[in-house]
Amino acid sequence: MEPPQTDVTELLKLWSSGHQKALDALLPQIYAELRQLASSYLRRERPNHTLQATALVHEAFVRLVDQRAVRWQNRAHFFGIAAQAMRRILVDHARARGAAKRGDGARPVSLDEALVLTCAPNVDLLALDEALNRLAALDPQQSRVVELRFFGGLTMEETAEVLQISPATVGREWTMAKAWLYAALHPAAT
Repeated sequence: MEPPQTDVTELLKLWSSGHQKALDALLPQIYAELRQLASSYLRRERPNHTLQATALVHEAFVRLVDQRAVRWQNRAHFFGIAAQAMRRILVDHARARGAAKRGDGARPVSLDEALVLTCAPNVDLLALDEALNRLAALDPQQSRVVELRFFGGLTMEETAEVLQISPATVGREWTMAKAWLYAALHPAAT
């Protein structure tokens, strides 16, 4: 049965019900948005990152397709899970890169170079992941809000829809989580 041309939410529901053709119709509709999401993640990374947006999208999509038990609720739910998958891929990539770097052909760096490198505005994904995991132990909802907003690029309203809470609650949780993460990532500043 060929699924009708319809919105993303309807295609996700059809796909969850086992209609493979819905996945075929869904992919062209979500690919550009997934690629835009991946590009926004990679802009926060170091300039010479070896992972490209297309590879990140493909790896995330493979992980999403393997999630057979997921009952997709709507577009926001899908992109929330996609954001989570991309976060895990980037963290895994950073861990693998860090493991390969430790003593493996490392060149000495002068103090001046080290100071320049530490002032770069890039996010340390491993430190952020560790902090998010600690936050999740304290407040799972705040951690999920950060994941959806920061990694997923969802709006306040979309985040509220995924978590089934009000946008005002999302705003409060977002503010509290950002403050907690800042303190966790910059202990000397607090």
